[in-house]
Amino acid sequence: MPVGTPVAWFLGPKGENETLLRELVDMAISGNLEARRAYSQKDPEMAPPDVFGADNAAYARSQDLMKDRLSEVLAHLRASIPLSSYRNQSHMYWDTTLPSVAGYITGLLYNQNNVATEASPVTTLLEMAVCDDICRMLGFRDPEEDSDLPRPWGHLTCDGSVANAESIWAARNLKFLPLALVDAIRHDPALAAARNVTVLTLAGTRRPLLELGQWDLLNLPMDEAIGLSIRVTKAAGIDADVLAAGLAGRTVADLGMIDFARRYMPDVPAPVILAPATAHYSWPKGASLVGLGRSSVLPVRVDLDGRMDTVDLRRHLDRCLAEKRPVLEVVAVIGTTEESAVDPLADIADIRDEYRQMGMEFSLHADAAWGGYFAAMLRRSKLERRISDLGLEGTDEEARLMSRHLGVQESHLEALEHPAADDPFFAHDLGMSPGMTMGDYVTTQYKAFPRCDTITVDPHKAGFVPYAAGSLVYRNGSMRDVVAFTAPVVFHGGTVPSVGVYGIEGSKAGAVAAAVYMSHAVIPADRTGYGRLLAKCMFNSKRFYCALIAEFSKVRDVTLTPFQRLPAERDGGTSFEIAAQKDFIAQQIVPLADDALVEKLIHDPELMALFRRLGSDQTICAYTINFRTAEGVNRDLGLMNALNDAMFKALSVQEFGGDHVPKAPMFVTASEFEPGTYGQPFVDHYVTRCGADPVPGTSVKFLTSTQQNPFMTSTADGDLTPKLAKILRQKAQELAAELRRRYGLSDPS
Repeated sequence: MPVGTPVAWFLGPKGENETLLRELVDMAISGNLEARRAYSQKDPEMAPPDVFGADNAAYARSQDLMKDRLSEVLAHLRASIPLSSYRNQSHMYWDTTLPSVAGYITGLLYNQNNVATEASPVTTLLEMAVCDDICRMLGFRDPEEDSDLPRPWGHLTCDGSVANAESIWAARNLKFLPLALVDAIRHDPALAAARNVTVLTLAGTRRPLLELGQWDLLNLPMDEAIGLSIRVTKAAGIDADVLAAGLAGRTVADLGMIDFARRYMPDVPAPVILAPATAHYSWPKGASLVGLGRSSVLPVRVDLDGRMDTVDLRRHLDRCLAEKRPVLEVVAVIGTTEESAVDPLADIADIRDEYRQMGMEFSLHADAAWGGYFAAMLRRSKLERRISDLGLEGTDEEARLMSRHLGVQESHLEALEHPAADDPFFAHDLGMSPGMTMGDYVTTQYKAFPRCDTITVDPHKAGFVPYAAGSLVYRNGSMRDVVAFTAPVVFHGGTVPSVGVYGIEGSKAGAVAAAVYMSHAVIPADRTGYGRLLAKCMFNSKRFYCALIAEFSKVRDVTLTPFQRLPAERDGGTSFEIAAQKDFIAQQIVPLADDALVEKLIHDPELMALFRRLGSDQTICAYTINFRTAEGVNRDLGLMNALNDAMFKALSVQEFGGDHVPKAPMFVTASEFEPGTYGQPFVDHYVTRCGADPVPGTSVKFLTSTQQNPFMTSTADGDLTPKLAKILRQKAQELAAELRRRYGLSDPS
């Protein structure tokens, strides 16, 4: 069964797939009606037939009222940002996939609650299946295959903030579990048989659990700590219920942080989490929620590309090691929400290995809420894996298999194999690797995902699924048990445990599970599906980046400085070399249509190497606009910030409510680099690049554009990135002229 064409996967900016959506929704409604009518067919209808007739005035009024109110809501919704438009370059969202919409509506009609299996016997299984698929996409061991590695596990959450908070919760509970367990074994006679149990330490030696000191107990290897309870029950022959009774009232989950610390760690410094300065605000929020406090999240400096500075990470770890301060978690952000930066995850994992040798252990978390789905660009399809397993690469048999699009059944998902060779829209992408626009640096970090303990991924971001759909996955699925809560009224003995036992949320919409499942069932989470879409988004983002450089190079009255430096800048090139690279981009990349550019990239390795280094690590372009006067580039940081504020107001929704489509010619969003977060040297460097003079303690404003539309450069009218860049340039010129007039500044010559 071939994947088909991406143009069938979305409704489209002009509703091009209206007929398909209506058919899918009609199927959803019809299927639900059939199920209602098939169950207990002899049961009566809810009212006599004449109640539903045209003569019933009250029934007619009810119908009219619903239609009137819906018309009002539809009118109000016209004031929303048109997400599916090419002109929407604002936040990390675009259109939603048709299969996810159909799945959501289908699940909505059944209104299942994934809090417990008995409340959602179907959608719970869909959630389990699709989260196994997310685990595979990220590079964890295949949950369906036999392996010596721990089985991964994941579940859906309402968003990435909740997933991040759960990772803190799990890391905290796991870190302190050995202290509680040792206390229980020492003082509970029912656990006396466990007093000779041994554990593997970070030093690689096996030692009796009760002989370990406090620091060693706080730094047991992750999998050893996760499996500690199971080891006690098996090695000592203690029933799990007896162990649970012994732990009751001793764990941090029972006592809370204050009493737990008083009882077990009176002289231990407060535990911390290390995260880059660019980390999402959900990290201090999550730390506060689990009783650690926002000050427990220590910001690690970032470099000039917005990526975690591993030298500063080592400084923090060295200080914690010297102070014997527990480190619960180190966070690597895989796709920051403003710079689209990918932290050096592979290096961070190597650093953890080093500090393990020095007796320090901590959970490694990847906050890939935004960037997780880009891992699909590196995952081989089922067909590719089958060819590899059979040793058929490069043979006539491989070509035969490819041409016939053979299917392979795997897990609960239908076989979805290879891009259709007859797809006219995406024909140009069949000659290139879907991962070609992911640079070597970023590829290295994505390949390090299997070294993480937990990963946050949001299907409602780069998965193109309706809100609210986040997820948290565990490398070792047993880690989930440290945050398991059960309620007798919901989880009855003998009932299959649900995903609802774990995590922060209670009631969960089964419709979300149906939506994510359906999207994965049609668009595989590998190079032929999501990888194909996101490779095109990255390709388009690089084209947009190039278009910005080319468009603003044409004029003298305004300038645009991308946060993401040109390769020539990163390499320390001269001003002449940087200018030459801009000219090359404007002349050799921007004018070409997609097919011509792809063909040129394939046959020109040097151009390919340059193209892969352009723009951000993913698909967000950040930039600051400045203006010129007769004296040259404006050097006043306040005026530069004012111009970017004006740009944001002109290109965003400023009038809320009403019933009109927003009038802005395109939509961007804005933020600022604050010295308190990024460091003064970081801010000074960027302000100087923009042509202004740094002011100590003063932030610099910037705009961001997210290219999450895979069709932006391949529309019926070709590449629209130059048009969007022109809109930005014209608006910048208009607002810069107003600013010069307001402050009596001369026009540039």
